[in-house]
Amino acid sequence: MTPMVFPLLGGALLGLSASLLLLFNGRVAGISGIAGGLLPPTRGELGWRLAFLAGLVAGGLLLRVLWPASLESSARPGAIGLVVAGLLVGFGTRLGSGCTSGHGVCGLARGATRSLVATLTFMATGALTVFVVRHVLGGGQ
Repeated sequence: MTPMVFPLLGGALLGLSASLLLLFNGRVAGISGIAGGLLPPTRGELGWRLAFLAGLVAGGLLLRVLWPASLESSARPGAIGLVVAGLLVGFGTRLGSGCTSGHGVCGLARGATRSLVATLTFMATGALTVFVVRHVLGGGQ
């Protein structure tokens, strides 16, 4: 399978899952909102949230079994790097009132202006981060 097939397949599955969640549950597939809704759990909300998140994990595990090379990476962040990255993502998600899946997939599909602004901000920040890491800090390949 060519490397371009994986992003295409992943995008199609993400779009399908977001569409099915909206169709059958009337909910937007914003991962941070789904996970955040677990604490504190709300009556009647726990089951679908856990099922959705379990499906994300199961999909990753299935990919690891079927095509392990697709998950290989030369990046080897230490524990501190992972903690800092997680905190920055969490902070950014709160600051942006949603995550990339909520804004980038669902919000754009609904034509939400704030999702367009948020997605453009995510993309610009990601591009700037790659530039700084590769060209300023010398961590590029």
